[in-house]
Amino acid sequence: MSDVTFPIARQRPLDPPDEATELRQRAAMHRMTYADGHRGWLVTGYSAARAILAHPHFSNRAEVSHPPIPGRFERLRTKTPPGFFIRADAPEHTRYRKLLTGQFTVRRMKALEPRIEEITNACLDDMAAAGGPVDLVQAFALPIPSLVICELLGVPYADREQFQEDTKLLVNLETKAEESIAALGRSMAYLAGLIKRKREEPADDLLSGLIEGGELDDEELTGVGFLLLVAGHETTANMLGLGTYALLTNPDQLAAMRDDPSVVDNGVEELLRYLTIVHLGPVRTALEDVEIEGTTIRAGESATIHLPSVNRDAERFPGGDRLDLARPATGHMSFGHGIHQCLGQQLARTEMRIAYPALLRRFPGLRLAVTPEEVPMRSDMSIYGVHRLPVTW
Repeated sequence: MSDVTFPIARQRPLDPPDEATELRQRAAMHRMTYADGHRGWLVTGYSAARAILAHPHFSNRAEVSHPPIPGRFERLRTKTPPGFFIRADAPEHTRYRKLLTGQFTVRRMKALEPRIEEITNACLDDMAAAGGPVDLVQAFALPIPSLVICELLGVPYADREQFQEDTKLLVNLETKAEESIAALGRSMAYLAGLIKRKREEPADDLLSGLIEGGELDDEELTGVGFLLLVAGHETTANMLGLGTYALLTNPDQLAAMRDDPSVVDNGVEELLRYLTIVHLGPVRTALEDVEIEGTTIRAGESATIHLPSVNRDAERFPGGDRLDLARPATGHMSFGHGIHQCLGQQLARTEMRIAYPALLRRFPGLRLAVTPEEVPMRSDMSIYGVHRLPVTW
């Protein structure tokens, strides 16, 4: 049987590619040809994916990874900048993670709830004053997490336009290498300048706290700050946009999220599972021969996890191709698994638990201002979602 290539073309906007579903139904792992000619593995089954992401002999370092698709991922194999802990292995990763974990505890996120509610309500007030139709991405989905992460890190919100534009370039699969390098350079230069100013005038924010701790140099602080800033607004913004699209096209589920407070927490988990916006990875590379469910992955071979397929695995989530906010959805891997599980997952959950019900209760007549087919999807981005979401009420 010939090798597969990474399935990316979707037949329906809220479902994984049919090819990925068909592959998962045949087996959990498949021989795959990567963009650079490497012969590695595509993982479509839940238990195999979980085993690989938790295994200590798989590396996440950029230097050993292979690109699963042409485009942006061809730039994976570059030396990782200082502070880019998501592309580090233990013990380096452990050192960064230990410094940051205390900043994103459930308790701290709970303390942020009043401010997140205030930000959410301000966006809703602006929407009501403007009147429909509006682009929900620009009016609601993007400003909420952007303002929250800016306040948490100590980044001036007035500077958001440049880092949001640079983030779009960095996650766009069609961005040319030189444009991507330039966007990264601008973002890193901006954060380096911010770190320098905070050394001179510290404030009550996460970056100032890391500076005061004295364990990271300026290059490391810049890298950490970049990762937190990008991840802190890009992922949650796309979950808020795509999640609202999913609810508007599933009216019974929208009614449950709007009218039943007991559904909200689990409903957020179900939306995370069902939508799985990280749709092009992660990639892990074996440092030695490892056997996963009877299949040997040789040292040096990369395995790419197809998360949208994994989160629809019927063995773990029966009937998982249907959105059901009452389904027990814990255990999904939308935040990853193992030592690299998303550091800011509790912040993302808190923002979504507040934002979805607030939006739907404030505008009970909320509806798409275009047909579902006219909503432009982010198939060209490494983080899936909607480019725009025209709504009215």
